[in-house]
Amino acid sequence: MNPASSALLAGTVRLRLLRSGLFRSPAASLGAAILLPILLLALLAPWLAPCDPSLTDLANRLLPPGPGHWLGTDDLGRDTWSRLLYGARPTLGVALLVMLLAAPAGLCVGIVSGYYGSWPERILMRCTDIVMAFPQLVLALAFVGLLGHGVINSALALALTTWPAYARQARAEVRALRDSEYLEAARMVGIRGPRLLLGHVLPMCLPFAQVRFALDLATTILTFSGLGFLGLGVQPPTPEWGTMVADGSRVIFDQWWIAAIPGGAILLVSLGFNLLADGLRDLGDPRRA
Repeated sequence: MNPASSALLAGTVRLRLLRSGLFRSPAASLGAAILLPILLLALLAPWLAPCDPSLTDLANRLLPPGPGHWLGTDDLGRDTWSRLLYGARPTLGVALLVMLLAAPAGLCVGIVSGYYGSWPERILMRCTDIVMAFPQLVLALAFVGLLGHGVINSALALALTTWPAYARQARAEVRALRDSEYLEAARMVGIRGPRLLLGHVLPMCLPFAQVRFALDLATTILTFSGLGFLGLGVQPPTPEWGTMVADGSRVIFDQWWIAAIPGGAILLVSLGFNLLADGLRDLGDPRRA
């Protein structure tokens, strides 16, 4: 087996080891135990929700949790449990969409800049540094202001602020591999350009990328909920956890549960993704016993 094939095999084996050992990690197991029920509830929301999440009932507004409404009602009499179930869909869906846009873009920038060096690296890394110089929420607010309100625009704004971390980390990985013997062997047998980058360099970057992916899902959910809290994410009456917290904040001192329930859901999902990322990181650490 030539060195290039050995490197590709090594990257593949690392990924398989991470997946096979995932649930032997206590942190990853706990994260999965938190996330899987929430994902199932979100998928089954049309069948599990007892009410229309947008149905108002002013006669039953601001009710505490009870038999008729398990988690109470908000200031318009809408059932909080139903809105919580439906609100998970845009929150989790947008976070996944953001990562599917940001991770490939960042990996491409990092791999190209790290492999070719010279002026492509200088230009791409200076663009990366400029984006990373701003707090993510502040920059996302600016992009939403340019693009306009809405779910898709919010996802694009968040993707535009998330990719630099992947670019910098991929660049560091590729610079360490650029002059290695197995890449030199691949070039000697005629493997060059996109085929080399996608077939031999990219697999070596995937183990760290999947850890980053899980970690950034938590960050993206928090940031997207922040946009929703400020009224720049999902627009009413569509339920979304950030907007639910904003609605409950108006009566938080009297009916605290209206804001606390969706806020707790955001916290729980973020904790789940952080635990999953910790487990993936530990499994991919060669110093792990």
